[in-house]
Amino acid sequence: MTAPKDRFAADNGTPDHAPRRLAAIDLGSNSFHLLVANYQDDRLQVVARQGDKVQLAAGLGDDGLLDEAAMTRALDCLARFAPFLEGIAPRDLRVVGTNALRDADNSQAFIDRAEALLGTRIEIIAGREEARLIYLGAAHAVAEEGRRLIVDIGGGSTEFIIGEHFEPQALESLSMGCVTFTRRFFDTGELTEKRMRRAELAALSELANIQKPFQKLGWSDPVGSSGTIKAAAATIAAAGQSPDGVITRAGLQDLRKRLLKCKRLDKVAMDGLKADRARVFPAGIAILGAIFEAFELEEMRYSDGALREGVLYDMAGRNSPEDSRLKTLANLERVYGVDTRQADNVAATALALFDQVRETWQLDDDQARFLEWASRLHEIGLAISHSQFHRHGAYLLEHSDLAGFSRPEQRLLAFLVRAHRRKFPVKEWQALPTAEQCPHARLARLLRMAVILNHSRPEHPPALPELEVDGEALGLRLAVEEPSLLFADLEQEIAYQRAADLNLALAAD
Repeated sequence: MTAPKDRFAADNGTPDHAPRRLAAIDLGSNSFHLLVANYQDDRLQVVARQGDKVQLAAGLGDDGLLDEAAMTRALDCLARFAPFLEGIAPRDLRVVGTNALRDADNSQAFIDRAEALLGTRIEIIAGREEARLIYLGAAHAVAEEGRRLIVDIGGGSTEFIIGEHFEPQALESLSMGCVTFTRRFFDTGELTEKRMRRAELAALSELANIQKPFQKLGWSDPVGSSGTIKAAAATIAAAGQSPDGVITRAGLQDLRKRLLKCKRLDKVAMDGLKADRARVFPAGIAILGAIFEAFELEEMRYSDGALREGVLYDMAGRNSPEDSRLKTLANLERVYGVDTRQADNVAATALALFDQVRETWQLDDDQARFLEWASRLHEIGLAISHSQFHRHGAYLLEHSDLAGFSRPEQRLLAFLVRAHRRKFPVKEWQALPTAEQCPHARLARLLRMAVILNHSRPEHPPALPELEVDGEALGLRLAVEEPSLLFADLEQEIAYQRAADLNLALAAD
């Protein structure tokens, strides 16, 4: 699936051969990271790199809510990052949230405050999408050929990826991280053999779900990324037990013994370990030890490419033929047997209607992309059942792992597919973040018109009506010589929109 070049051609606002300035912020469960880099000739040249141990997951209570102290730490960190974003074009900045924000019931409250501070959108990404981006960052940092196992231990989750070159072949995200395991197994601050083994067994239990399929795929090169693995490699190297950047089984076992001798989390200190990581380090080592045990690893090397680098590489390819989302959408069309002629017609009609109201409704290219994509996917629910297929399609789009898409992007696609026929889904509409309600409703109304105009499933897109916009009131003028099925469909649509307090009027020539 590709979008028309004249409409969606990438324009990064820089002259040919000039570097493109990109920035990414990773809102991790343990640490927040900022990376600013120039992108040119498929390479990143780092301009600024910042990190802060926010420990967002430590503020996630048993009630599922982030506490105010954690949100304040996070906002203070973002305020320190903000000056580095000056001069970065909105299309060249991406801020992504991971496990803690996935799990928190009040994550939107934090996101609203963080977006106001940064002046940009924040996207929560799903676990497997996080894994895909981690792989993209790590694969660019590792030059060697061959099949790799990439492991990234975060604050709230651990990602596992097997891939070759820049293509992942298996992606998993497990609910175990150094911050959450610290709260779960070392909550009293005691560091004992019993507590360490309980943490390792819990990690082994999580790993049991992926152990056999990953081992069946196999790999020749185990690689680790991010803080826990970096710290493990540094402490083992500082003890003179392995080359710098390499974790051996023997070195990891010795590190475990040295940690247990500390007896308490607040006493953990050793060469190569930063003080701000010491408290969550034993839990991270418990997880890493379980990974070595489950996958029978003898060694693992550290790579400095991770999520934020992956975000930058992915962003560089967005809105181009290399956009990972296009491959995902084409796969959905294939898997769910989409009628491509009908999808093409609805998409062409929807985009033509979009062009008529674009200026008045202040719509942009990104919204046009999602309108086109929703148009092409609006019938995927037919693969489940003809009855209520718009609901089935919306469920698939919202809850599937869609490579390249953030959760807000999946939510937009799902809403448009849910809203494309029958009663306008007022409940789902009003549940959207306030800032999204108006633009999402506008796109949904254009899609509804496009579907109605193509109701008879013609060979080619039908003649377009003339649209008139007055605020949210939409007027439609159509040449209809006599009462027809189309006219009846439009009269029913007027009633559906009226029930949602949306004004649609029809005038026939």
